[in-house]
Amino acid sequence: MTALDDLPITPTTTIVRAACPHDCPDTCAMLVTVEDGRATKVAGDPEHPFTRGGLCVKVNNYQEKTYSPDRLLHPMRRTGPKGSGRFEEISWDEALDTIADTFRARIAEHGPETVMPVSYLGTQGILNGLSVGDAFFNKLGATITERTYCDSGSCTAHVATIGATAGVDPESLVHARYIIIWASNTISTNLHLWPVIAEAQKRGAKVVCIDPVRHRTAQRADWHIPLRPGTDGALALAMMNVIISEGLHDEAYVRDHTVGFDELAERVRTATPEWASEETGVPAEDIRTLAREYATTDPAVIRIGVAIERHAGGGQTVRSLACLPALVGAWRHVGGGLLQLPLWAHPVNWPAFIHPELATPGTRVVNQFLLGQALTGEAGASGATGNDGALDPPVTALMVYNSNPMVVAPEQEKIARGLAREDLFTVVSDHFLTDTARYADIVLPATTQLEQHDLMFSWGHFYVTLNVPAVEPEGESIPNTELFRRLAARMGFDDEYFRLTDEELLAQAYDWSAPAMEGITLDSLRETGWARLNLPGPDAYAPHAEGNFPTPSGKTEFRSSALEAAGNFVVPLFRQLCEEFQPGGTVDPLPHYIAPRETGEVYPLNLLSPKSHAYINSSAGDQAMQKRVQGEQKVTIHPADAEARGITDGRYVEVSNDRGRFVALADVSDEVSVGVVVCPMGSWAKNAKDGSTVNAVNPFVFADLGNAPTFSDTRVEVTPV
Repeated sequence: MTALDDLPITPTTTIVRAACPHDCPDTCAMLVTVEDGRATKVAGDPEHPFTRGGLCVKVNNYQEKTYSPDRLLHPMRRTGPKGSGRFEEISWDEALDTIADTFRARIAEHGPETVMPVSYLGTQGILNGLSVGDAFFNKLGATITERTYCDSGSCTAHVATIGATAGVDPESLVHARYIIIWASNTISTNLHLWPVIAEAQKRGAKVVCIDPVRHRTAQRADWHIPLRPGTDGALALAMMNVIISEGLHDEAYVRDHTVGFDELAERVRTATPEWASEETGVPAEDIRTLAREYATTDPAVIRIGVAIERHAGGGQTVRSLACLPALVGAWRHVGGGLLQLPLWAHPVNWPAFIHPELATPGTRVVNQFLLGQALTGEAGASGATGNDGALDPPVTALMVYNSNPMVVAPEQEKIARGLAREDLFTVVSDHFLTDTARYADIVLPATTQLEQHDLMFSWGHFYVTLNVPAVEPEGESIPNTELFRRLAARMGFDDEYFRLTDEELLAQAYDWSAPAMEGITLDSLRETGWARLNLPGPDAYAPHAEGNFPTPSGKTEFRSSALEAAGNFVVPLFRQLCEEFQPGGTVDPLPHYIAPRETGEVYPLNLLSPKSHAYINSSAGDQAMQKRVQGEQKVTIHPADAEARGITDGRYVEVSNDRGRFVALADVSDEVSVGVVVCPMGSWAKNAKDGSTVNAVNPFVFADLGNAPTFSDTRVEVTPV
């Protein structure tokens, strides 16, 4: 009997297999109940080994999103001032003609780089997600955008140290006996991994959570180690100091499967627990205990979260953490090693969707964190700037899809000011009239996951999941794939790629001949909905027991040959597979500590802006149920800091620095340390007390590797309103 057999089915009721579209490591397999052509329920597939029948608060009422009365259902043209949200309905032909004619006119005047796309992972599918518009904009010659919102610095460090390896199978964590959850609120942002960890804990594993905040996951750990934001690298180096100085490293594994040990040992010689204690606030004896327990308990695993990279030295922090498993020989064991992004195991055929050969050599690259500066004429770009450092040509046409930069990008005030330019032509495709869409000249209606085809990889497990349409599209909404087919036709692009149907795109989504895909076909996925990659099972998967790292040396590189040769780089997938204009420069090839960039001299409080519990980035930030669960935008502050400022619980406060300000409700709690305040990101500006959210104060400055953000380096003051 299957999961489908247990569900009530009538002649007018069907159950359709689907996949959660969100930018989340869980990539859940869903079952959609459809009655008389209308989706009435979504549920997790109980047979899926990772989903286990449950969906999180972000998606467990997804059908309400599809049928929301606020849904965009027709193309619209702006009728009021930019930002007013006043539009009139127009036809698709009018919308497409307007876009194509305006693009042509702006290109004729300024050149193709005057057009800039802005996108990310509003949907994570291979067809409709990250790269859906890349081929179109490469063909157009538009500005290439670097999308380093999430894990870019971590990926650079990971690849430079142990290569593009999936590392530990998340399901194998059940075999671990020492689990360090570092910079991850697993219960809120990776919910389906928690039962695996909880089962390991039940079997005797010790769970350690290292995080400045005593969040839901930290409260369930056996040991919570709070540290000052941005000092994780010092703690990791001190762990290596203890492990090496006390002879706790695995000499044979280090000899056979690593390079640069002697240099690493010399590098960490002065990184004593006492030094690290001064940096981190963690007692020196706790650092020693952590290092000793980690080195002497098998299997030991480190799970790192996205937040680990979000400070000045985030890349080098991940370098240090990626060195630790080889140092102690944790890779020898099933369930031992490092868990970063299992997506490295998925043989996705990205070039077939991005088509980098269509791009014009020398096309400039603009990082999306600089969007506010790009739109206000302040930012330069890799490859082409004017004499004053501003973009030349300026951005005069912007197309936003799969993203809501008014919420997710820094320098919120500059983005709003740039979007308000009368000479900027802006197109937004979305499900709702987002904070960004309110500034658009043309708004286009996109389908939800229940209305489109897609194939899902995962950055949190080893399962491929097929999504098939459960219902017909509402109104005139269309998938992103169809949007770019129509735009390509309007622009006169006759390349075969722009004529491929969704079925033909599905056939190109994976390298189906790769060993990991053996036994998996589109036909088999249509039957089962999902399949595990053809890899050893979670009871046997230990890919680096005998080394075999996908690095130039085949070993863990304590001294990184990649960084030594290329300097700083962004993994090409984050920049439309463009290899030009990499950050480069000289990078110390050995792990080292970089202290937080911002200090408390002017602004005394360190602001963190983690992922929300009920929102996924800005997705669901305007949905009624999720808003009820998440509550109004709030900032958590320690009682001592609150008392010193005359702040009481539940009172409105202003959070400010020299970049901006926002208003939030005060949540006075000892879940944060003295000197630390927390405001989760994802709330929409239009729902905020003063029209601003946490990214109004976050910096645009890059971290040390991968052009990652430095949101955890933010210093602010908090005062009563």
